[in-house]
Amino acid sequence: MNENRLLLPLFVLILVALAFGAGFLFSYQSAPPDLPEGFDALWETWTYLQRDYVDKSALDADTLAQGAIEGMLEALDDPYTSYLDAETYELDQASFEGSFEGVGAVVTMDDGQLTVVSPIAGSPAEQQGLEAGDVILEIDGEATSDISLAEAVLRIRGPQGTTVTLLVQHQGADAPVTIEIVRAEIELDSVYLEMLPGDIAYIHITYFSERTAGEAQSAISQAIDEGATALILDVRNNPGGLLSAVVEVASHFLDGGPVLYEQHGDGRVQTWSARRGGLATDISMAVLVNEASASGSEVLAGALQDRGRAVLVGTTTYGKGSVNVVDKLSDGSAVYVTTARWLTPSMRLIEGEGLTPDFTVELTDEDWASGTDTQLEFAIDYLESL
Repeated sequence: MNENRLLLPLFVLILVALAFGAGFLFSYQSAPPDLPEGFDALWETWTYLQRDYVDKSALDADTLAQGAIEGMLEALDDPYTSYLDAETYELDQASFEGSFEGVGAVVTMDDGQLTVVSPIAGSPAEQQGLEAGDVILEIDGEATSDISLAEAVLRIRGPQGTTVTLLVQHQGADAPVTIEIVRAEIELDSVYLEMLPGDIAYIHITYFSERTAGEAQSAISQAIDEGATALILDVRNNPGGLLSAVVEVASHFLDGGPVLYEQHGDGRVQTWSARRGGLATDISMAVLVNEASASGSEVLAGALQDRGRAVLVGTTTYGKGSVNVVDKLSDGSAVYVTTARWLTPSMRLIEGEGLTPDFTVELTDEDWASGTDTQLEFAIDYLESL
């Protein structure tokens, strides 16, 4: 299994780029013979700049190459095929290892606005009131409207103990508010277990990292040992993560069979199957989802729904259904390339569509204010009625 294959949320430090190194383009005085015809003008532009540009000191090949890469990938109009400079790539990989330094929020660019997908449970961002759907207008007094997602992430992240000031527009609020957040080391414990009355296990998966499969196995084993007769799996505000972790978690609830299908541009379809011998293949289940359940969490929820293992409760999911491969370049930077779309076991396309719950249950602002989780309450009532 390719550990570099990711289902990236929305969160993944997206920066448009190209998968072949533009440094190669600018390393020679004559164009490579196999350069595509459409790239002639790009090469000619570099030649003319070298010959005619007034400030030769500004002709930094690395900087111009990165600009060319970004511009070419913008033309693809695919936010998930992206370029990461070396520093951003290092930060991004730390997220999948289970810890990083920052405020603890998953963000994306939505219609040109830096938008919070979800704060990480227990993080400084959550503690200071950052919420899913918030638009970050400024970072330390600088507008976010003209910077890339990767630049924004780099400005928000930083050494623990330092402070970042965000100007935030909450959904439905009349005016933005200023939020100061002290950065911390974010430990990405991704699985949380709570035993509810009636022997119902509540397992919340916040993200799929390298540690998630092991954490999920421990939580499921503990729930069974404590006499769980039903299980609620909560993937609300889960932005996705590593596909390998998603398939491993699904394997605890599905006794073999497909978890998802990967459909490539050439028509080839790859099947990702659950292994047999999972811990909880018969227990009654409900899965909580919402509009911020994205990517890997949609894979898991879609597999359990299509295979008849669980009902979905909540609201329609985000609709991020592309598979991305990360390739590290020679200078330490990297490219994420969209290689396929994924389909649920019943061949449903999730990209741009999302998953429709079996039971649509809204969670209103009044519910949040009162601390009432109507979606969780519905799931409990449903399982107790079986």
